[in-house]
Amino acid sequence: MPPKATVKTSISFLEEWSAAHLKKTTHIPNSTICCSYWHPPPNFVLKCNIDAAFSKSNKGTVGVLEGEGLGLLEALKWMKNLGFSSVIFELDAKGVVDAMKETEFDYSEFGKIIRIAFTLNVNVNILCLITIFLRRNAGYKKLIAYRFYDGDNETYGIVCAVIVAIVIPILLSVVLRGKRKLKQRGVPVEVSGEPGLAMRNARSPKLVEVPWEGATTMAALFEQSSKKHSQQKCLGTRKVIGKDFVTASDGRKFEKLHLGEYQWETYRQIFDRACNFASGLLKLGHDVDTRAAIFSETRAEWLITFQGCFRQNITVVTIYASLGDDALIHSLNETQVSTLICDSKQLKKLAAISSSLPTIRHIIYFDDDGSSVTQEIDNWKVSSFTEVEKLGKNNPAHPNLPIKKDIAVIMYTSGSTGLPKGVMMTHGNIVATAAAVMTVIPRIGSKDLYLAYLPLAHVFELAAETVMLTAGAAIGYGSALTLTDTSNKIKKGTKGDASMLKPTLMAAVPAILDRVREGVLKKVDEKGGIVKKLFNISYRRRLAAIEGSWFGAWGLESLLWEIIVFKKIRSILGGDIRFMLCGGAPLSGDTQRFINICMGAPIGQGYGLTETCAGAAFSEWDDPSVGRVGPPLPCCYIKVYVMYVTETLSDKTLDFAKCIDLCLVSYATYLLKLVSWEEGGYTISDKPLPRGEVVVGGASVTAGYFNNDAKTAEVYKVDEKGMRWFYTGDVGRFHPDGCIEIIDRKKDIVKLQHGEYISLGKIEAALMSSNLVDSIMVYADPFHNFCVALVVPSRQVLEGWANESGVKYTDFSELCEKAEAKNEVQQSLVKAAKAAKLDKFEIPAKIQLLPDPWTPESGLVTAALKLKREQIKSKFKDELEKLYK
Repeated sequence: MPPKATVKTSISFLEEWSAAHLKKTTHIPNSTICCSYWHPPPNFVLKCNIDAAFSKSNKGTVGVLEGEGLGLLEALKWMKNLGFSSVIFELDAKGVVDAMKETEFDYSEFGKIIRIAFTLNVNVNILCLITIFLRRNAGYKKLIAYRFYDGDNETYGIVCAVIVAIVIPILLSVVLRGKRKLKQRGVPVEVSGEPGLAMRNARSPKLVEVPWEGATTMAALFEQSSKKHSQQKCLGTRKVIGKDFVTASDGRKFEKLHLGEYQWETYRQIFDRACNFASGLLKLGHDVDTRAAIFSETRAEWLITFQGCFRQNITVVTIYASLGDDALIHSLNETQVSTLICDSKQLKKLAAISSSLPTIRHIIYFDDDGSSVTQEIDNWKVSSFTEVEKLGKNNPAHPNLPIKKDIAVIMYTSGSTGLPKGVMMTHGNIVATAAAVMTVIPRIGSKDLYLAYLPLAHVFELAAETVMLTAGAAIGYGSALTLTDTSNKIKKGTKGDASMLKPTLMAAVPAILDRVREGVLKKVDEKGGIVKKLFNISYRRRLAAIEGSWFGAWGLESLLWEIIVFKKIRSILGGDIRFMLCGGAPLSGDTQRFINICMGAPIGQGYGLTETCAGAAFSEWDDPSVGRVGPPLPCCYIKVYVMYVTETLSDKTLDFAKCIDLCLVSYATYLLKLVSWEEGGYTISDKPLPRGEVVVGGASVTAGYFNNDAKTAEVYKVDEKGMRWFYTGDVGRFHPDGCIEIIDRKKDIVKLQHGEYISLGKIEAALMSSNLVDSIMVYADPFHNFCVALVVPSRQVLEGWANESGVKYTDFSELCEKAEAKNEVQQSLVKAAKAAKLDKFEIPAKIQLLPDPWTPESGLVTAALKLKREQIKSKFKDELEKLYK
């Protein structure tokens, strides 16, 4: 319940607004607007008499409802008792109907108005228009009037629909252009610790730690969710019907899979399997005081193993299935793992390095298609997953449940430099992130289907699947190689995972979304002609609408383009996607807009790290902007360093629909803070937007690095009030609405578009061995999958080469522009890179030669001749942009 002042302010504003716009209106009924959502039952009812001329009768009254589930059902009962004749729902109101059926609520009197069909007559005509306009001003673009009724006069209703949906919004946009209010998504908050500008989620005055009371650990959360959703679908897997091998023109053979439909197990069944596995693990002889590791691709058994270990408070070590031998040995030995659970195909790799893994005692492999492995490797006992489950079912063990501060996971990162570090996550960390993300995904629940295919060893996918288990959603497993009908491992004529599952939710990394975009655009170009013209027109029209123009494709026109153009494109990912989570790397604005338009789904772009258990910031579904990662999640603060002053809301500035958002209070888990980085030229006093290093504090900030106290002390801090902060090394800036944008990296480590980390300093040190290089700065744009370099060549060496090669030039500047000179320097860099054993993506794909040396006097290097990256990037901004064109 919001404070009374907020309610009074909204009423005051609405009365003032209506008095100015509805002076000539008569006989308009009372407008009762009820906000309700799924968590607490009816929480707020606001009844406003808009004008003295309004009718005192409830007949013909339009109720505006937002939300779903039982809370909304209570509001419907209330409206029915008051004699309401009409209700406006949001477009996706199926959850309301389901809730009515589950509670045997008699909704026959509302039969004509389910899914936003409502009665329209002269008395409520203007009111409907007000409702749509107000909600659009608040950023709600999903409210659509499906049908209009006026007694037996259907024609009049259709005409009114066209006027309301198309003509009047355009006129209003002209009259009221520029008056749209900025929705405040993050707000300043005073926190302890190092001074800086800290933000919290605007809807969340307190940090959240749990999705509901009692769910303080992963074990408790899964057990309670399994009881709540016991008969609902939980995990689904496709059975392999057949395998074929196709020979390419170069003689290479490629495996193609014929996959069947999804086979499902309920929450009750999965919980039982997790308990059986836990008991079997003990019977097998696993010491509960030692750790177990999962070394496997994403699959249902991965998650069952994960949850099973928590039934006995066993810490799980997660390792990428693609990790190299050295990193794998380091991860297993450092954590002294005694039991390793893996794919059957990983056994050969393990056998080759078995002598380097002295602490391993048990190997459990996931058996596929009834296959078994009887091989004994050194002193290891090798068992199948099925055998361990049966062992536990026949020998049930009493659970040994964890507490929230216990370490649930030691997650090894891919490692940007040297060997990977293990991040220690408590049960409380993972649960807090899940609780926060639950508030961001609109209407998430047991009706949702989630497509899982990203690595579960990555914190992004692990957090996403935990959210699904919390919500009672169904998780269908697939892989990146079988995702669509045209994926590499899908046999022709077989449906891909997305087409078969038809998910409503999915997570993606930018590289995958970029491939989807490139594939669609390539097909459009191939077809050409009228197909290409229609696509381009429809795309531009919808783009204009999404970016806020009332002259874009709205209403009926939007529906037309959906039928003609976009429906077929959406079928690539099943056709039912309503929300996408994106993380792991920056998403380009072009790709984000493409997904918004062609897939018809908002994207929640997340920002977080393994050290913050994936959570820090998350863009909201109704935020149309690109390039930002939203406000702090409701479980943390984000910090920078100058107090940002926001304009005070008053009767004149608070719009009524925004009051609805203020009433739907969720909870906070994160704080984000910016701190000045003077050396890099970023300070919290920067204008127009404060900038600095991003610091995350809250319930999801992890316990630190395993067996690495020095590194933990370097980047983790605890303030005087016990708040734990993580210094990300990323540079961000806060926008006026409280959203954060990541603009740089404090260190010289950059993540490329496909997720590879590169160390700019390491590359520069290797390439300086070329005798053609005097100075070099490597630059990487995270929206691309390659790096480039600015090179000051050694004048004496380059001119000597030119004279020997017969290259003509008048001065050194001209020589640096010669294609032959660039090619010679490029080849020398490749040679130096190979000698230093750099990976392909670490070798600059393009270079620019610069004739003038970098000296301390030029301001481009320090007195110790260290690069001043920001100054160099600023001076040669145009050259860097050209290298990426």
